[in-house]
Amino acid sequence: MNTSTDTIEREILIKASRSRVWRALTDAGEFGEWFGAAIAGQSFAVGGRVLGHSTYPGYEHMVFDITVERLEPEQLFSYRWHPYPADPAIDYSKEPTTLVVFELKEVAAGTLLSVVESGFDRIPAARRLEAFRMHSEGWEGQLESIEKYVAAP
Repeated sequence: MNTSTDTIEREILIKASRSRVWRALTDAGEFGEWFGAAIAGQSFAVGGRVLGHSTYPGYEHMVFDITVERLEPEQLFSYRWHPYPADPAIDYSKEPTTLVVFELKEVAAGTLLSVVESGFDRIPAARRLEAFRMHSEGWEGQLESIEKYVAAP
């Protein structure tokens, strides 16, 4: 695990094919199901924006708003967003974004999925550490969520 305050790095071995994990990551409906975002009916496309609300209990007031950066089939999916936009009274659109990069690698036991979120050092100091802490914990849970999601029949 990286000890930087700018970057969060996590990975998980998922016992599923790379194509199955890729679909769970890049089909907006599937992504929303395991991630906890109301984005069904939308699609991820390079340069495109996907907007919805969190469906994660206790965080329903939070906006899910991403702009897709890259889609390299079955290898890499990345997007930018405003980390931990917890206060509905704040306009986060003026703040810098962080970059989230998912990479998939086929291994003998399934798919090694890594996620790296970087750019926290550019977030305003008043909320930087809380955003980093919440996302650091959040990525642990999200990787477990996608693992369970793709394992479901």
